[in-house]
Order: sequence, then C-alpha cells, then structure tokens
Amino acid sequence: MRFIALLPARAASTRLPGKPLADIAGKPMIVRVAERAALSGAERVLVATDEAAIAEAVRAHGFEALLTRTDHPTGTDRLSEAVAVLGLADDALVVNVQGDEPLIEPELISEVADLLARRPDAAIATCACPLADEKALFNPNVVKVVCAADDRALYFSRAPIPWARDALADGTPRLAPGLPGLHHVGLYAYRAGFLRAFPKLPQGRLEQVEALEQLRALEHGHTIVVHRTHARPAAGVDTPEDLERVRAVFANRL
Repeated sequence: MRFIALLPARAASTRLPGKPLADIAGKPMIVRVAERAALSGAERVLVATDEAAIAEAVRAHGFEALLTRTDHPTGTDRLSEAVAVLGLADDALVVNVQGDEPLIEPELISEVADLLARRPDAAIATCACPLADEKALFNPNVVKVVCAADDRALYFSRAPIPWARDALADGTPRLAPGLPGLHHVGLYAYRAGFLRAFPKLPQGRLEQVEALEQLRALEHGHTIVVHRTHARPAAGVDTPEDLERVRAVFANRL
C-alpha cells in the first residue's frame, strides 16, 4: 500500500500563536509531527503551509514543504491545493495528519490509509474510539459518529447519538451499555480525486448547523468509512497547557 502524508500547518492560531514552530525538545512541533508521520510507512511526508518560516524550518530538518495560499478557509482546502500542485492521480491515497499532533501513533496513520485502500467504494476513511463516559457523550466538543454494519459512517454529530431512549427515559445522563455510538477522531485519509473536488462542493445545511466539515461529504453522497481503535489517541496541542504537557512527554522519552 502506498500513501502520502500531508500535514497542513497555518501560522495563525488564536489560542497559541506560532504553534507550528513551538519548540518541543529542541525541534519545532511541526517537525515532531512529520517525524511521527514518517514512521507510518508513508512514501512521502510533506507539510503544506501558508508561512515561509514554517516551510524553512521543515526543510531545515530534511522534510518537504509546500507553500500554499493564505486564504484557505479549512485545512482540507489547503490539502486540495497541494494535491493539485503535486499533480497526484485521482486514486492516490493522502492522509491528512494535523500539524498539532506530535504524539500521534504512526500505526494509526497507516491503519486509516489501509482501510481506504481496501474500500474502493469510499472517498474518505477516518477513525473512532469508544466513548469514555457520559460526559463525553453529552459534550458538544466531542464529536460522535454512528456507523452501518459495514463501517460506513451514517452521521456525525455534536449531539449524544444514538439516543438511548430507554436508558435515558428518566432524564439522567448516562452512557448506556453497548451504545453503538463512537467518539470520532479527526484523522482522515482521502482519495486525491475527492480532495481535488472538495472546494467545489457547496456547504450543506447539516454542515452549517453542526459546524462539522465531514458532513459536507455525506450530504453530497460520498462514502466515509470508519476504522475502530480501542483507545483514544493522545490529544493534540491547542493551548499553552497542552504544549507543556507534550513537552513533558518528550522530556521523559529523551
């Protein structure tokens, strides 16, 4: 199986300015992510960024970087430009590895790519893990997904889905035993042809209401398949506190 790992990285971050270049044990965070992606078996690891300083830092550490436009509304749009510039074939597999996840497991990257390779009916593969507890189920910041028997995603939502009617009949929030809902993990593998077409797809009402970009694919009839992992992957870096947590992990490793 052959696939490319593309890492979108933008300079702007409201909660952690300059995040991609934040130092983690002597290297920029985006380089730490690229190192993890390189361990996945990807034939190519490339950072797509709108900032020259990020591209220079990536290249200084031996990885490829591509400068993209500064006006992309989403990371997926940035990947679409990268796919066009690279001239990838429509059936090429591209894994979107977020540039703020320096603790991502390389095996998870390859597993999501492998699932898409095995499912020619799908345009996208992603992953999910069991919901931790009722707090996760009812937390709108935790995205839930429900799947068909063949692991096709039926719907993604910030709401507690599926609704366990009997278990929740008394109004007490609880995680019903055996609830067939999952905690969605935002790692995606795409066919390059879909990425090339994505910016032309108009936003649907569901995407607008839920503020979930993946619903655009479902609303336009594209299939998303879900890889199930047993444990929740390590969280990414969104805040200064997250950065200190990750720095501590690397310090312990070294």
